Amino acid sequence: MSPLPSAVPASRERVRAIDWLRGLSVLFMIQTHALVLLTPELRKSVWTGRLLKVDGLVAPAFIFSAGFALALLMVRSAAAGVLNERVRRNLRRITEVFAVAALVNWVWFPIRTEPVWLLRLDILHCVGLCLLLTLPMAALLASRPRVLAGTAFVLAMVAFALAPFSDSAGEPWASFLRKSNWAPFPLVPWVGFAWLGAFAGCIAGAWGRKGLARALGFLIALGLVGTLMPGVLNNLYPPHRFFVTNPSNSATRFMWVCAVLLVMLWVEGRMAPDAKPSRARRFLEVFGTASLSAYFFHEMLLYYRVFGVFSFQKLWGDSSGWLKYAGLLALLIACTFVLCLAWDPVERAVKKAFARAGQWLLSAPRWLRPVRRRG
Repeated sequence: MSPLPSAVPASRERVRAIDWLRGLSVLFMIQTHALVLLTPELRKSVWTGRLLKVDGLVAPAFIFSAGFALALLMVRSAAAGVLNERVRRNLRRITEVFAVAALVNWVWFPIRTEPVWLLRLDILHCVGLCLLLTLPMAALLASRPRVLAGTAFVLAMVAFALAPFSDSAGEPWASFLRKSNWAPFPLVPWVGFAWLGAFAGCIAGAWGRKGLARALGFLIALGLVGTLMPGVLNNLYPPHRFFVTNPSNSATRFMWVCAVLLVMLWVEGRMAPDAKPSRARRFLEVFGTASLSAYFFHEMLLYYRVFGVFSFQKLWGDSSGWLKYAGLLALLIACTFVLCLAWDPVERAVKKAFARAGQWLLSAPRWLRPVRRRG
């Protein structure tokens, strides 16, 4: 595929802020899940309620970041003339997300006797589906960033606007559109955050950090308008779960996600491009770039009883006060961090091995080629 025409903008600026946002989301995700270590009384306290309000931004930030990264790389790959290669790499990454999602479900549910549990829509399944829905649009429109940005924004607004109707959807759609034990993270409204992330990522890929800052300012203003209209937006729809599907609730969430990202973008802009990263920055970036590994490892440490003996929940579940909880949370984060670092070279080696195997198969060894006879 040929590079973008010179009239179409394309930026090569690194946007580390999105890695920081994803890393921060992972840390708060670990904190959210670790609440099972608190005593039942503390889990009903005012402070836990306040924590849960902040924790409600984790999934939107996580899915927003996924859509952002996909669109950013698509636009830049189209500009460099390597879009087809980027599409293949994104497909491999989406396959990895679904593989880890299936592994997590295999750990928790009787997959051997009831394989239908593989279809349960938890957060990783939702991320994978959102990326699958975003990828074709991003691939087709990557060479036209203005069109891609506009399309992604419109799709996001449509997803948020239609989300309240999913609460009254009938089967089989209800299993994938309505929040339940079967689908803790259904497609709506969550796919809206992926498309909104694609909008912002497309702007960043085409117009750099300055363009991204303006786009985030626009989304923050739009989110504020939605936040200030809960009654109006609630009355537009039939009965639904306001704090799950109402557009006002979604607006509040993406407003805060964009505000945090804008602050991080400002911090990044004040750093020298060649500055040596601090320990805190390296720590956050490890979780930001290895978010899939971090999700899997912290879940196994927290819930899965290794050889039926150890898990944080088994040893300390329902028994911790705030001070003990803070110490255990720090330990859980540290263990997850070490496992992510240890797994990274293994993951790289496995990917290289698969890449070499693919190249070997494509190279058509002599013994696979047909023999040409003379005469």
